[in-house]
Amino acid sequence: MKNHQTLTTTPNQISGRGAQLNTANRFLKHALVTEHVEGLDEVLYSNTKTQVFIENSKTIVNKMTSPDINMLNTINPYQGCEHGCIYCYARNTHNYYGFSAGLDFEQKIIAKPHAATLLRKHFENKNYTCQPITLSGNTDCYQPLERKYKITRALLEVMLAYKNPVGIITKNSLMLRDIDILTQLAQYNLVHVMVSVTSLREELRLLMEPRTATAKKRLQLIEELAKNNIPVGVMTAPIIPGLNSDEIPELIKAAAHAGACTAGYTIVRLNGDIKTIFNDWLYKTLPHAAYKIWNQIKACHNGQVNDSRWGKRMSGDGPMAESIKQLFKMAKNKYMNGRTMPAYDITLFKRPIYTGQQLELF
Repeated sequence: MKNHQTLTTTPNQISGRGAQLNTANRFLKHALVTEHVEGLDEVLYSNTKTQVFIENSKTIVNKMTSPDINMLNTINPYQGCEHGCIYCYARNTHNYYGFSAGLDFEQKIIAKPHAATLLRKHFENKNYTCQPITLSGNTDCYQPLERKYKITRALLEVMLAYKNPVGIITKNSLMLRDIDILTQLAQYNLVHVMVSVTSLREELRLLMEPRTATAKKRLQLIEELAKNNIPVGVMTAPIIPGLNSDEIPELIKAAAHAGACTAGYTIVRLNGDIKTIFNDWLYKTLPHAAYKIWNQIKACHNGQVNDSRWGKRMSGDGPMAESIKQLFKMAKNKYMNGRTMPAYDITLFKRPIYTGQQLELF
């Protein structure tokens, strides 16, 4: 049974943004609210331009402790993300910067231009032991601002210089700009790439992930990476039951045809402010199917839209989650049987020699 619902927009919907409101920040004493919109002389929230804030971090590598996430260390060159994915779990982290998880997350982006310098410092620590590092564990390292700031490219240059393995998760074809570095990393078995593809339906992507690359461009990205022998897989994540769950076989088939060698998935969970943001979006874009979709999400999380239990929060449980798991497993076995990601080589790490201010890459 197909989940293809009629997608709509309301007259007051903000074009080009996923979130349609700013939720209150629990760390702030005061909040801007719109309980009585009839009393406003003008629209409170408008599609304003993106604002960039610079963070001067002291460290850049984050240690991961979650048993549900297959990452040891992560680097986030940016906080907040212009892609505007309505379901993004990273939205809640924007509260720590004094911003909202809603529109602020998409419009107020924090950049870390000194990330590469901090990474070199991290590698130069005599106690450092080589481990793979993932870009990014939180927001997309190839979001639109990367075209200007080139922080991710600078980080990859450092990874190559020290021969440290790196994993990348993205849904932006901007990655092709750095195919020269990625190709060199791949020659040493130092890179894994996962491209996120959540739907092949362009009308759904535009509303659910308004500023991301199209599915066609993401599949082309997979194809180009594979052609250059860069290990690449697909993340069909998050799966939203009743919305994109029926697309799993076609997503994996398309990615496998493009050259992906593995696939992964998670089931959407609406923790913190994302619950309010997603619910608002859902009833505005799919008013006739919203109730059904909302309850199918709850069916995957023990009657809630969020489940914090280790081992269950990412994959869900119950009959609905099990059917998604089996559909994914069958599709992966059918289209990717025998394909695997090559292992990282962690034996090549070496601190390069500096000559003056110049870092010798080779």
